[in-house]
Amino acid sequence: MARDEFSELRAFIAVANDSSFTKAAAKLGVSTSALSHTIRGLEERLGLRLLTRTTRSVSTTEAGERLYRSVATHFDQIRTEIDALSELRDKPSGTIRISSAIHAMEMVLRPKLATFLTEFPDISVEVSINDGFIDIVGEHFDAGVRLGESISKDMIAVRIGPDWRFIVVGTPDYFARRLPPEHPGDLTNHQCINLRMASAGGLYAWEFEKDGRELEIRVAGQAIFDSIFPVLHAAVDNLGLAYVPEDLARPYIDDGRLQAVLNDWCPVVQGYHLYYPNRRLASPAFAVFLEAMRYRP
Repeated sequence: MARDEFSELRAFIAVANDSSFTKAAAKLGVSTSALSHTIRGLEERLGLRLLTRTTRSVSTTEAGERLYRSVATHFDQIRTEIDALSELRDKPSGTIRISSAIHAMEMVLRPKLATFLTEFPDISVEVSINDGFIDIVGEHFDAGVRLGESISKDMIAVRIGPDWRFIVVGTPDYFARRLPPEHPGDLTNHQCINLRMASAGGLYAWEFEKDGRELEIRVAGQAIFDSIFPVLHAAVDNLGLAYVPEDLARPYIDDGRLQAVLNDWCPVVQGYHLYYPNRRLASPAFAVFLEAMRYRP
């Protein structure tokens, strides 16, 4: 059906429903004269008079009544389906793809996901674990998770977690055999557990700061991993010192299996942020996900 034919039939049904050009024109948002012109065009195209007009009323002719009965129900069905589509638009649904480091996934996203997915059963969340820097646009992710200080200026960033810090930890048994380091430079004489960064291809340098002085220490040891959780577990297993997020190590420190050293040299870093392109048109699903992940102290 051509667009003008659809408009003519819609106009005819409106007039037939209200038995009034004035009321129908108001509902359709057009002038009475424009509506009258549309109806005349439909009648001329069909070669039939559809409406009988008097100074007091408007009624359908036999042909008009037949047309009304045959098409009005179909227009009602179309309107119902369009309303149903609107409900789908307003009801968040679809798949959200997120790129995240394992630490952020476990400590920030994971605690909130169960509640979110229960509340929005029509939304799926796919999380790709990646500790490196990737092009979320080129890789077709809806958003990524990074520390606030490392997000590009052309991205929108929303905080989803608190500030935290890396700390140096080892077992009591390790420190019974080796004197604890008093300065970051002392770490070069210790057995340390290294983290290989996939994005850089090299070993992660341990970062320290005190009184405005910043240091990066390259450590050495027998154990090297490409994820932070094996690094932590290796320290618990007494393989050496580890440089790990404090929130991961805290349960082991509290129960005495690990001890922290160099605390006054371990700076606080900006918390995790969910970031996405500033030109991105947020879907209803992404909008509710973003709000659910937002950090609230």
